[in-house]
Amino acid sequence: MSSPVSKLRIRTDVDLVTVVPYLLGFRPDDGSIVVLAFADNRVVFAARTDLPGPDTSGDALLDLGHHLTDVTRRAHPNATVLLVGYGTAGHVDPALRTVAVLLTTGGLSVRQRLRVTDSRVVHLDCDHAGCSPDGTPFDPMSSPVAAEATYAGMVALPNRAAKAALLGPADTASGEAMRQAVTRATARMQPLIHDEAAVDEAAAAAIAQALSRHAIGTALGDDEVAWLLVLLARPSVWNLAAGHAEPDEQHLAFWNEVTRRAPDPLIPAPATLLALTAWQLGDGMIATLATQRALHIDPSHELARLILHGAQAGISPADVERALADIGHGSLSDIEPRA
Repeated sequence: MSSPVSKLRIRTDVDLVTVVPYLLGFRPDDGSIVVLAFADNRVVFAARTDLPGPDTSGDALLDLGHHLTDVTRRAHPNATVLLVGYGTAGHVDPALRTVAVLLTTGGLSVRQRLRVTDSRVVHLDCDHAGCSPDGTPFDPMSSPVAAEATYAGMVALPNRAAKAALLGPADTASGEAMRQAVTRATARMQPLIHDEAAVDEAAAAAIAQALSRHAIGTALGDDEVAWLLVLLARPSVWNLAAGHAEPDEQHLAFWNEVTRRAPDPLIPAPATLLALTAWQLGDGMIATLATQRALHIDPSHELARLILHGAQAGISPADVERALADIGHGSLSDIEPRA
Protein backbone atom coordinates (compact mmCIF):
# COMPACT_ATOMS: atom_id res chain seq x y z
CA MET A 1 0.00 0.00 0.00
CA SER A 2 1.17 3.52 -0.65
CA SER A 3 1.76 5.77 2.33
CA PRO A 4 -1.38 7.97 2.05
CA VAL A 5 -3.56 4.94 2.84
CA SER A 6 -2.28 4.66 6.41
CA LYS A 7 -3.17 8.30 7.08
CA LEU A 8 -6.90 7.87 6.52
CA ARG A 9 -8.96 7.53 9.69
CA ILE A 10 -11.78 5.00 9.57
CA ARG A 11 -14.39 5.87 12.19
CA THR A 12 -17.54 4.03 11.06
CA ASP A 13 -18.73 1.23 8.78
CA VAL A 14 -19.71 3.88 6.26
CA ASP A 15 -16.15 5.24 6.31
CA LEU A 16 -14.83 1.74 5.77
CA VAL A 17 -17.06 1.06 2.79
CA THR A 18 -16.29 4.50 1.40
CA VAL A 19 -12.52 3.93 1.47
CA VAL A 20 -12.57 0.51 -0.23
CA PRO A 21 -12.71 1.90 -3.80
CA TYR A 22 -9.75 4.16 -3.03
CA LEU A 23 -7.74 1.22 -1.72
CA LEU A 24 -8.46 -0.79 -4.85
CA GLY A 25 -8.47 2.09 -7.33
CA PHE A 26 -12.04 1.33 -8.47
CA ARG A 27 -15.50 0.58 -7.10
CA PRO A 28 -16.17 -3.16 -6.85
CA ASP A 29 -18.99 -4.47 -9.02
CA ASP A 30 -21.93 -6.38 -7.59
CA GLY A 31 -21.13 -10.06 -7.18
CA SER A 32 -17.70 -9.46 -5.71
CA ILE A 33 -16.03 -9.70 -2.33
CA VAL A 34 -13.25 -7.59 -0.81
CA VAL A 35 -10.84 -8.77 1.89
CA LEU A 36 -9.18 -6.10 4.01
CA ALA A 37 -6.45 -7.16 6.43
CA PHE A 38 -5.42 -4.83 9.26
CA ALA A 39 -2.40 -4.95 11.56
CA ASP A 40 -1.36 -2.21 13.98
CA ASN A 41 -4.32 -0.11 12.79
CA ARG A 42 -3.05 -0.08 9.21
CA VAL A 43 -4.31 -1.75 6.07
CA VAL A 44 -1.65 -4.31 5.16
CA PHE A 45 -3.57 -6.10 2.42
CA ALA A 46 -6.58 -5.45 0.21
CA ALA A 47 -7.92 -7.81 -2.43
CA ARG A 48 -11.07 -8.10 -4.50
CA THR A 49 -12.37 -11.07 -6.43
CA ASP A 50 -15.55 -12.16 -8.16
CA LEU A 51 -17.87 -14.47 -6.28
CA PRO A 52 -19.07 -17.68 -7.91
CA GLY A 53 -22.56 -17.34 -9.33
CA PRO A 54 -25.46 -18.16 -7.00
CA ASP A 55 -26.21 -21.31 -9.02
CA THR A 56 -22.59 -22.51 -9.01
CA SER A 57 -21.48 -25.60 -7.10
CA GLY A 58 -20.60 -24.97 -3.45
CA ASP A 59 -17.14 -26.38 -4.12
CA ALA A 60 -16.30 -23.24 -6.13
CA LEU A 61 -17.01 -21.04 -3.11
CA LEU A 62 -14.98 -23.32 -0.84
CA ASP A 63 -12.05 -23.17 -3.26
CA LEU A 64 -12.31 -19.38 -3.34
CA GLY A 65 -12.45 -19.19 0.45
CA HIS A 66 -9.38 -21.40 0.85
CA HIS A 67 -7.50 -19.29 -1.72
CA LEU A 68 -8.41 -16.03 0.04
CA THR A 69 -7.31 -17.53 3.35
CA ASP A 70 -3.92 -18.57 1.95
CA VAL A 71 -3.33 -15.22 0.26
CA THR A 72 -4.33 -13.21 3.34
CA ARG A 73 -2.17 -15.31 5.65
CA ARG A 74 0.82 -14.72 3.38
CA ALA A 75 0.22 -10.98 3.56
CA HIS A 76 0.16 -11.02 7.37
CA PRO A 77 -0.34 -14.17 9.47
CA ASN A 78 -1.77 -12.27 12.46
CA ALA A 79 -3.96 -9.73 10.70
CA THR A 80 -7.52 -8.86 11.63
CA VAL A 81 -9.81 -9.27 8.62
CA LEU A 82 -12.85 -7.34 7.44
CA LEU A 83 -15.01 -8.69 4.64
CA VAL A 84 -17.13 -6.53 2.36
CA GLY A 85 -19.48 -8.12 -0.15
CA TYR A 86 -21.28 -6.33 -2.96
CA GLY A 87 -24.68 -7.34 -4.30
CA THR A 88 -27.91 -8.91 -3.13
CA ALA A 89 -28.37 -10.62 0.21
CA GLY A 90 -29.18 -13.97 -1.39
CA HIS A 91 -25.92 -14.01 -3.32
CA VAL A 92 -23.53 -12.23 -0.96
CA ASP A 93 -24.53 -13.21 2.59
CA PRO A 94 -23.91 -16.99 2.24
CA ALA A 95 -20.55 -16.24 0.63
CA LEU A 96 -19.54 -13.89 3.45
CA ARG A 97 -20.46 -16.55 6.01
CA THR A 98 -18.51 -19.28 4.24
CA VAL A 99 -15.39 -17.18 3.64
CA ALA A 100 -15.45 -15.92 7.24
CA VAL A 101 -15.56 -19.48 8.58
CA LEU A 102 -12.63 -20.54 6.39
CA LEU A 103 -10.58 -17.49 7.39
CA THR A 104 -11.26 -18.20 11.06
CA THR A 105 -10.42 -21.88 10.64
CA GLY A 106 -7.21 -20.77 8.99
CA GLY A 107 -6.19 -18.89 12.13
CA LEU A 108 -7.24 -15.37 11.13
CA SER A 109 -9.54 -13.12 13.15
CA VAL A 110 -12.61 -11.86 11.26
CA ARG A 111 -13.90 -8.68 12.88
CA GLN A 112 -16.72 -7.62 10.57
CA ARG A 113 -18.79 -8.78 7.62
CA LEU A 114 -20.48 -6.03 5.66
CA ARG A 115 -22.71 -6.11 2.61
CA VAL A 116 -23.15 -3.18 0.25
CA THR A 117 -26.42 -3.25 -1.65
CA ASP A 118 -27.09 -0.20 -3.79
CA SER A 119 -26.48 2.72 -1.42
CA ARG A 120 -26.92 0.88 1.87
CA VAL A 121 -24.46 -0.87 4.19
CA VAL A 122 -25.68 -3.95 6.07
CA HIS A 123 -23.70 -5.16 9.09
CA LEU A 124 -24.11 -8.94 9.24
CA ASP A 125 -22.57 -9.21 12.71
CA CYS A 126 -24.71 -6.60 14.42
CA ASP A 127 -27.40 -8.16 16.62
CA HIS A 128 -28.52 -5.32 18.89
CA ALA A 129 -31.81 -3.47 18.53
CA GLY A 130 -30.24 -0.43 16.87
CA CYS A 131 -29.17 -2.42 13.79
CA SER A 132 -31.65 -2.23 10.96
CA PRO A 133 -31.95 -5.37 8.81
CA ASP A 134 -32.23 -3.00 5.86
CA GLY A 135 -28.84 -1.49 6.63
CA THR A 136 -27.62 2.08 6.86
CA PRO A 137 -27.99 4.48 3.93
CA PHE A 138 -24.81 6.17 2.83
CA ASP A 139 -23.52 8.60 0.25
CA PRO A 140 -19.81 7.91 -0.44
CA MET A 141 -19.17 11.47 -1.55
CA SER A 142 -20.47 12.94 1.71
CA SER A 143 -17.99 11.02 3.87
CA PRO A 144 -14.92 12.96 5.07
CA VAL A 145 -12.86 9.89 4.12
CA ALA A 146 -13.62 10.45 0.43
CA ALA A 147 -12.33 14.00 0.66
CA GLU A 148 -9.25 12.91 2.60
CA ALA A 149 -8.47 10.16 0.09
CA THR A 150 -8.88 12.52 -2.86
CA TYR A 151 -6.66 15.11 -1.19
CA ALA A 152 -4.03 12.39 -0.67
CA GLY A 153 -4.03 11.79 -4.42
CA MET A 154 -5.97 8.53 -4.37
CA VAL A 155 -8.39 7.79 -7.18
CA ALA A 156 -11.52 5.61 -7.22
CA LEU A 157 -12.64 4.80 -10.76
CA PRO A 158 -16.27 3.77 -11.28
CA ASN A 159 -15.53 0.07 -11.92
CA ARG A 160 -12.87 -2.51 -12.70
CA ALA A 161 -13.30 -2.08 -16.45
CA ALA A 162 -12.41 1.62 -16.14
CA LYS A 163 -9.15 0.72 -14.39
CA ALA A 164 -8.35 -1.97 -16.94
CA ALA A 165 -8.90 0.56 -19.72
CA LEU A 166 -5.94 2.58 -18.39
CA LEU A 167 -3.69 -0.17 -19.74
CA GLY A 168 -5.28 -0.30 -23.19
CA PRO A 169 -3.00 0.18 -26.20
CA ALA A 170 -2.54 3.73 -27.43
CA ASP A 171 -4.05 4.54 -30.82
CA THR A 172 -0.58 5.23 -32.17
CA ALA A 173 0.95 1.89 -31.08
CA SER A 174 0.23 0.21 -34.40
CA GLY A 175 0.51 3.37 -36.50
CA GLU A 176 2.96 4.20 -39.25
CA ALA A 177 4.81 6.82 -37.18
CA MET A 178 5.70 4.30 -34.48
CA ARG A 179 6.63 1.67 -37.07
CA GLN A 180 9.08 4.08 -38.66
CA ALA A 181 10.43 5.10 -35.25
CA VAL A 182 11.14 1.45 -34.41
CA THR A 183 12.90 1.03 -37.77
CA ARG A 184 15.12 4.02 -36.95
CA ALA A 185 15.81 2.71 -33.45
CA THR A 186 16.74 -0.72 -34.82
CA ALA A 187 19.21 0.90 -37.24
CA ARG A 188 20.61 2.97 -34.38
CA MET A 189 21.25 -0.25 -32.44
CA GLN A 190 23.26 -1.93 -35.20
CA PRO A 191 26.65 -0.29 -34.46
CA LEU A 192 26.30 -1.29 -30.78
CA ILE A 193 24.91 -4.78 -31.20
CA HIS A 194 28.16 -6.60 -30.38
CA ASP A 195 29.24 -4.23 -27.59
CA GLU A 196 27.24 -5.13 -24.49
CA ALA A 197 28.88 -2.43 -22.37
CA ALA A 198 28.03 0.26 -24.92
CA VAL A 199 24.43 -0.95 -25.10
CA ASP A 200 24.09 -0.90 -21.31
CA GLU A 201 25.59 2.58 -21.14
CA ALA A 202 23.23 3.87 -23.81
CA ALA A 203 20.31 2.18 -22.07
CA ALA A 204 21.12 3.66 -18.66
CA ALA A 205 21.21 7.13 -20.18
CA ALA A 206 18.02 6.61 -22.18
CA ILE A 207 16.03 5.26 -19.22
CA ALA A 208 17.23 8.00 -16.85
CA GLN A 209 16.48 10.75 -19.36
CA ALA A 210 13.04 9.37 -20.23
CA LEU A 211 12.09 9.00 -16.56
CA SER A 212 13.23 12.56 -15.83
CA ARG A 213 11.26 13.99 -18.75
CA HIS A 214 8.18 12.00 -17.79
CA ALA A 215 8.47 13.20 -14.17
CA ILE A 216 8.18 16.86 -15.19
CA GLY A 217 5.28 16.15 -17.54
CA THR A 218 7.20 16.32 -20.82
CA ALA A 219 5.66 14.03 -23.43
CA LEU A 220 8.00 11.39 -24.83
CA GLY A 221 8.40 11.40 -28.60
CA ASP A 222 7.95 8.31 -30.75
CA ASP A 223 11.71 8.04 -31.28
CA GLU A 224 12.36 8.10 -27.52
CA VAL A 225 9.80 5.38 -26.87
CA ALA A 226 11.00 3.28 -29.81
CA TRP A 227 14.63 3.53 -28.65
CA LEU A 228 13.61 2.34 -25.17
CA LEU A 229 11.64 -0.55 -26.65
CA VAL A 230 14.49 -1.73 -28.87
CA LEU A 231 16.92 -1.48 -25.95
CA LEU A 232 14.60 -3.33 -23.57
CA ALA A 233 14.41 -6.27 -25.95
CA ARG A 234 17.95 -7.12 -24.80
CA PRO A 235 17.97 -9.11 -21.52
CA SER A 236 20.82 -7.11 -19.97
CA VAL A 237 18.90 -3.87 -20.49
CA TRP A 238 15.70 -5.33 -19.00
CA ASN A 239 17.72 -6.37 -15.95
CA LEU A 240 19.17 -2.87 -15.72
CA ALA A 241 15.71 -1.32 -15.86
CA ALA A 242 14.29 -3.81 -13.33
CA GLY A 243 17.14 -3.09 -10.96
CA HIS A 244 16.20 0.59 -10.95
CA ALA A 245 12.42 0.08 -10.85
CA GLU A 246 10.89 1.84 -7.88
CA PRO A 247 7.51 1.00 -6.33
CA ASP A 248 5.92 4.41 -6.80
CA GLU A 249 3.13 5.88 -8.89
CA GLN A 250 5.57 7.80 -11.09
CA HIS A 251 7.39 4.67 -12.29
CA LEU A 252 4.05 2.89 -12.65
CA ALA A 253 2.73 5.63 -14.94
CA PHE A 254 5.98 5.70 -16.91
CA TRP A 255 6.07 1.98 -17.69
CA ASN A 256 2.35 2.03 -18.40
CA GLU A 257 2.89 4.70 -21.05
CA VAL A 258 5.79 2.82 -22.64
CA THR A 259 3.74 -0.40 -22.67
CA ARG A 260 0.66 1.27 -24.17
CA ARG A 261 2.71 2.82 -26.96
CA ALA A 262 4.60 -0.38 -27.83
CA PRO A 263 3.81 -2.27 -31.05
CA ASP A 264 2.68 -5.82 -30.30
CA PRO A 265 6.04 -7.63 -30.82
CA LEU A 266 7.76 -5.30 -28.34
CA ILE A 267 5.11 -5.36 -25.59
CA PRO A 268 6.42 -8.17 -23.31
CA ALA A 269 9.53 -6.36 -22.03
CA PRO A 270 7.88 -3.10 -20.89
CA ALA A 271 4.72 -4.95 -19.80
CA THR A 272 6.71 -7.13 -17.41
CA LEU A 273 8.44 -4.03 -16.03
CA LEU A 274 5.01 -2.47 -15.52
CA ALA A 275 3.84 -5.65 -13.82
CA LEU A 276 6.92 -5.78 -11.60
CA THR A 277 6.45 -2.15 -10.55
CA ALA A 278 2.76 -2.69 -9.83
CA TRP A 279 3.48 -5.88 -7.89
CA GLN A 280 6.06 -4.10 -5.74
CA LEU A 281 3.58 -1.27 -5.22
CA GLY A 282 0.89 -3.70 -4.07
CA ASP A 283 -1.41 -3.28 -7.07
CA GLY A 284 -2.18 -6.87 -7.95
CA MET A 285 -4.77 -5.95 -10.55
CA ILE A 286 -2.35 -3.90 -12.66
CA ALA A 287 0.34 -6.55 -12.22
CA THR A 288 -2.07 -9.23 -13.42
CA LEU A 289 -3.34 -7.25 -16.41
CA ALA A 290 0.19 -6.29 -17.48
CA THR A 291 1.49 -9.86 -17.34
CA GLN A 292 -1.57 -11.04 -19.25
CA ARG A 293 -0.73 -8.53 -22.00
CA ALA A 294 2.82 -9.89 -22.13
CA LEU A 295 1.61 -13.50 -22.23
CA HIS A 296 -0.90 -12.70 -24.95
CA ILE A 297 2.04 -11.77 -27.19
CA ASP A 298 4.44 -14.44 -25.87
CA PRO A 299 2.63 -17.29 -24.04
CA SER A 300 5.98 -18.84 -23.04
CA HIS A 301 7.33 -15.71 -21.33
CA GLU A 302 8.70 -17.20 -18.09
CA LEU A 303 9.11 -13.99 -16.12
CA ALA A 304 5.57 -12.85 -16.92
CA ARG A 305 4.30 -16.19 -15.65
CA LEU A 306 6.36 -15.83 -12.46
CA ILE A 307 5.00 -12.37 -11.72
CA LEU A 308 1.44 -13.42 -12.58
CA HIS A 309 1.66 -16.38 -10.21
CA GLY A 310 3.16 -14.22 -7.47
CA ALA A 311 0.52 -11.51 -7.81
CA GLN A 312 -2.39 -13.95 -7.86
CA ALA A 313 -1.04 -16.04 -4.98
CA GLY A 314 -0.36 -13.02 -2.78
CA ILE A 315 3.39 -13.67 -2.71
CA SER A 316 5.42 -10.53 -2.12
CA PRO A 317 8.39 -9.66 -4.39
CA ALA A 318 10.57 -9.63 -1.27
CA ASP A 319 9.65 -13.27 -0.60
CA VAL A 320 10.67 -14.22 -4.13
CA GLU A 321 13.93 -12.29 -3.77
CA ARG A 322 14.71 -14.18 -0.55
CA ALA A 323 13.84 -17.55 -2.06
CA LEU A 324 16.03 -16.93 -5.10
CA ALA A 325 18.90 -15.80 -2.90
CA ASP A 326 18.56 -18.90 -0.69
CA ILE A 327 18.92 -21.23 -3.66
CA GLY A 328 21.71 -19.18 -5.19
CA HIS A 329 19.80 -17.82 -8.16
CA GLY A 330 20.53 -14.16 -7.56
CA SER A 331 17.69 -11.66 -7.65
CA LEU A 332 14.40 -11.28 -9.46
CA SER A 333 15.95 -8.78 -11.86
CA ASP A 334 18.54 -11.40 -12.85
CA ILE A 335 15.89 -13.60 -14.45
CA GLU A 336 16.29 -12.87 -18.11
CA PRO A 337 13.13 -12.08 -20.09
CA ARG A 338 12.71 -13.63 -23.50
CA ALA A 339 13.61 -11.18 -26.25
